Amino acid sequence: MDIRKIKKLIELLEESGIAEIEIREGEESVRIARGQMMQPAPMNYAYAQPIAAPAPQTQPPAAPATPPVAAGTPIKSPMVGTFYRAASPTAKAFVEVGSAIKAGDTLCVIEAMKMFNQIEAETSGTITAILVENGQPVEYDQPLFIIE
Repeated sequence: MDIRKIKKLIELLEESGIAEIEIREGEESVRIARGQMMQPAPMNYAYAQPIAAPAPQTQPPAAPATPPVAAGTPIKSPMVGTFYRAASPTAKAFVEVGSAIKAGDTLCVIEAMKMFNQIEAETSGTITAILVENGQPVEYDQPLFIIE
């Protein structure tokens, strides 16, 4: 492999922020990685000082903040993907807060692996909350809507 190509690869690696690259040309290959390999410093155990245990806390740690959930039945995502409230960017949203829905009505679309999957209501009711922003990634079993 030509040294000029290797130098160019190093420059591209530094400019792009990629940590590692491997190129193969026929039977030749080159692997370039950014950063430095750090060796742990040798420790002299004869002079190691004991570390004191942290003082006990007088207050219990605060519970992580959880977003308030409206009363009602959550409609959860059946898959991982990207949440969309409408069929296209210029189309009207399928539902809004306060929309009356029937079982089988389309609530949103979730894009997963370039496939757009319509999510339908399993029960009838009224949408009381939309818990996900348009275009936001969603996880499996994540609440999307609250319905009463």
